[in-house]
Amino acid sequence: MKQLSRAALAGAWYCLLWFLPLPVNADGSVVDKIYHPYVEQLEWELEWRAVQQRDDPVSGEARHETHKLGLGRAVAEYVFAEVYLIGEASEERSLQLQAWEAEVLWQMSEQGEYLLDYALLFELERSRDDDIWEYSTTLLLERELGRFSATANLGLGYEWGDDIADELETTVALQARYRHSPALEPALELYLGEDTRALGPVLLGMARIGPRRALRWEAGVVWGLDQTTADYSFRAVLEYEF
Repeated sequence: MKQLSRAALAGAWYCLLWFLPLPVNADGSVVDKIYHPYVEQLEWELEWRAVQQRDDPVSGEARHETHKLGLGRAVAEYVFAEVYLIGEASEERSLQLQAWEAEVLWQMSEQGEYLLDYALLFELERSRDDDIWEYSTTLLLERELGRFSATANLGLGYEWGDDIADELETTVALQARYRHSPALEPALELYLGEDTRALGPVLLGMARIGPRRALRWEAGVVWGLDQTTADYSFRAVLEYEF
């Protein structure tokens, strides 16, 4: 019954996102880290990630950066929790703290148990200076085919507060990855949002640096596919697991 309820929950969420009208809605760029539906059984994780956009027609900025610094840990066998500090910078202003975020990843299937591995990601963000809140739930799907992996992040979120118009949002992020070796995995990513249609290559890798210690990294660039998307966006992730 437990497995059936998990499958039913994931199926219902997938159907909800499938029948939402397209184009998907999301404020600004949705280029960011693509999550995988697995919980690593490590005690702690220290993470930094950044996205730099160039020539964004929506904001009018020639350069905009978002940085996230997070600390997380596996709090149960299939549950991982993390908190973030979020900073932003541009050509007009230096890096400043803008928001806080908390997230929980719940792995709902064993790897290879079903046709698709799946999990749910819950995120809550609070602006530092404005009365703006954002909550989102994202369905994480992954399928391995030999050395290839296909990952989908299908998100549904809601923004509210005195300083923003209440809004329901959906996002889509897709990744096709070739697992050449633990140290090098080339991938192709696609992002869809109201102001984002972006596609580009990314490299991922992992290095063991000791017992139960590892460094994971990601770096890539995606290009805008329409007139509302930034010309290109750099994204990078560095994770220290210990």
